Amino acid sequence: MAEKKLPDHLHLDTLAVRAAVDKSQYGENSEALYLTSSFVQPDAETAARRFAGEEEGYTYSRFSNPTVTSMEQRLAALEGTEACIGTSSGMAAIMLMCMGLLKAGDHVICSQSVFGSTIRLIAGEFGKFGVQSTFVSQTDVAQWQAAIQPNTRLLFAETPTNPLTDVCDIQALADVAHAAGALLAVDNCFCSPALQQPVKLGADLIIHSGTKYLDGQGRVIAGALCTTKKLIDEKFMPVMRSAGLTLSAFNAWVVLKGMETLSIRMKAQSDSALQLATWLEAQPQVARVYYPGLKSHPQHALAMQQQSGLGGAVVSFDVRAGKPADPVQARKNAFHVIDSTLVCSITANLGDTKTTITHPASTSHGRITEAQRQAAGIGQGLIRVAVGLENIEDLKADLARGLHGLDTLT
Repeated sequence: MAEKKLPDHLHLDTLAVRAAVDKSQYGENSEALYLTSSFVQPDAETAARRFAGEEEGYTYSRFSNPTVTSMEQRLAALEGTEACIGTSSGMAAIMLMCMGLLKAGDHVICSQSVFGSTIRLIAGEFGKFGVQSTFVSQTDVAQWQAAIQPNTRLLFAETPTNPLTDVCDIQALADVAHAAGALLAVDNCFCSPALQQPVKLGADLIIHSGTKYLDGQGRVIAGALCTTKKLIDEKFMPVMRSAGLTLSAFNAWVVLKGMETLSIRMKAQSDSALQLATWLEAQPQVARVYYPGLKSHPQHALAMQQQSGLGGAVVSFDVRAGKPADPVQARKNAFHVIDSTLVCSITANLGDTKTTITHPASTSHGRITEAQRQAAGIGQGLIRVAVGLENIEDLKADLARGLHGLDTLT
């Protein structure tokens, strides 16, 4: 009997469970895990054709593995792109993108609010090889436009940003990029395709850290780059084959299983995050809350439009530290709140079913300069909470323990 083919135009929840299920001769209902370094060829001629790319077939797991292919196909289906290429981490996906698209003398425009390691990679490591970069306001489209140069090849933003949840206008940035003959890349880590599909708003490339919401349970490191088949075949696969930025089959399989519950997790975690953000706004020890789901967020309307009406699961807030605010006291207060938690996990990771809490200025953004942190608005009193699936009242009580204790600190 012929294998059934999925109908066209399925909903995202169905694609997350059913897309790219490649059954073997055993008829298993779960995706197979191919733990092998290489693949045996039927004969020398076939091997030659496959290694030359003249015939489809798996050869070596550094650049081709059936389990990784299943993950790539499923994520592409969720993001609405033609294709996807899996990588060993989210940062490896950004490196692959830059290596495939840029050369000495090219220019990149990047949001100044992106993840600290992204700033270091683009400005520092690629800068050493002659790639120029300009960092601009995440939300000011005029700054992106003004930064365009004749050699601009790429615009890069993450939205919402880590950790202040600034939201960029994806369609507006796509228009700026395309008018200049450049490409727009969007890091969709915070929202995932469950909430946001940047390609539908004009983005050309979608970056993922599969470590976060795609896995959803903090188990593995993984990354991905979603875009057109032409770009993957011509720009990125040659780099992958040579550089070995490889996603392991096991990690791909874990992310595959994680994506099955992606939508239901994102909705539940976003709901809890909104409740937590609303509660934090009412706490006298909190100076400001950063969360796109709040009406007080500067880009609230845009976020609701781009993110399926949900704010995501990451909430950041500044603790009070006197008037004028003292950075030393702010850091002390933030550490006190973090150290007082008993439920939250103190870790810089996010996207887990377990709620995590961290101090961005000394962890995720600790390796960039103080000037870069100030430009991005990351102060010593900032705390980031990535809301998991615990009961929301337990999370409020966990943060209240430290916040209320600030009143006794000198």
